[in-house]
Amino acid sequence: MSAQEVEIRIFPKISDIGQAEWDACACPEATDGARPDDPFTTYRFLSAMEDSGSVGPGTGWQPQYLTASIGGQMVGVAPMYAKSHSQGEYIFDHSWAHALERAGGRYYPKLQIAVPHTPATGRRFLTRPGFEDAGVAALIQGAVQLTDTNGLSSLHITFCTEAEAMAAEELGLMARKSQQFHWQNHGYDDFDGFLATLSSRKRKNIRKERQQAQDFGGTIETFTGDQIEPEHWDAFWEFYQDTGARKWGTPYLTRQFFDIAQETLRDDMALVLARRDGRWVAGALNFIGADALYGRYWGCREHHPFLHFELCYYRAIDIAIDMKLATVEAGAQGEHKLARGYLPTATWSLHWMRDQGFARAVGDYLRQERAAVDEEIEILTEYGPFKRPNIEEQQ
Repeated sequence: MSAQEVEIRIFPKISDIGQAEWDACACPEATDGARPDDPFTTYRFLSAMEDSGSVGPGTGWQPQYLTASIGGQMVGVAPMYAKSHSQGEYIFDHSWAHALERAGGRYYPKLQIAVPHTPATGRRFLTRPGFEDAGVAALIQGAVQLTDTNGLSSLHITFCTEAEAMAAEELGLMARKSQQFHWQNHGYDDFDGFLATLSSRKRKNIRKERQQAQDFGGTIETFTGDQIEPEHWDAFWEFYQDTGARKWGTPYLTRQFFDIAQETLRDDMALVLARRDGRWVAGALNFIGADALYGRYWGCREHHPFLHFELCYYRAIDIAIDMKLATVEAGAQGEHKLARGYLPTATWSLHWMRDQGFARAVGDYLRQERAAVDEEIEILTEYGPFKRPNIEEQQ
């Protein structure tokens, strides 16, 4: 494939590309009305981010949607942004920024291929079927060239798939291994079927937590699709604002995002809300993929024992079992998820540094970090809550 055959372009608005072209690369499996594998890279999710002002001017996430065309046909797209900070990424590079700036360099702006504010694994180099290899290579090489020719410090691709990480390493990018805690559905018929795989002590603890949470003095309901009403978003916005203010200083998403989500994304969402004395007091928002449930946001106006675990982790498991989804990804961080059946799972990101000396230093760090992550995953898995084969439980 010669350089003349590939056209790389950047678009400042996803509407300039259009839904048909974008989704033909991002979610071709959904063109017949099926659920997309990844709800976060769809046109409607990314355009909701943009149209709501959750990305764009003043946010530090300036859209630079990347496309690759061959013979006049768009064969690949990537959600790329010019970043003026490292917030909302969940793969932390603040120490790299400080190191480069102490050495007299300039770390920002940088280029980021990611779904903003969303630590969920998925394809980042989105290609039309039949152009997987050529499209991925063109997007990677195009992103690196744009970073280099514009004099930017670095390019980062966060929460990509392992296959993308391996392919990009072959093209000179550095892969970074991190971890999250995911729940796996092994064909359970119900929550009790899952509990039966746990050690006796962990099983009793979870039952106790669920009972205490459900005794908070109200009811818990799950809403999807047309069941979600504007009043539910009014309540959830309060919860989200409280959590956002405590975690990040200001919420990443605007109120308008949830209004747009009500119109275009409600079939991709499961909203779990707790009501007490006639008003909503806590909630958790999940997004639904073809084979995974993604826990994204939680908040409350009243604190009750274990209600957070019930809404965010146990109800997510209930939903996944009911919908026959293979995985629950419950977001970034949180070793407390381990005791609740969520096991450590590797996640991947990619990095390219324009300064070769800086790149070598980062590469050395990543090799040491990967060994530490591998060891931590092994240790944490060993301490998981599941029964150990050939070891009789103490009752």
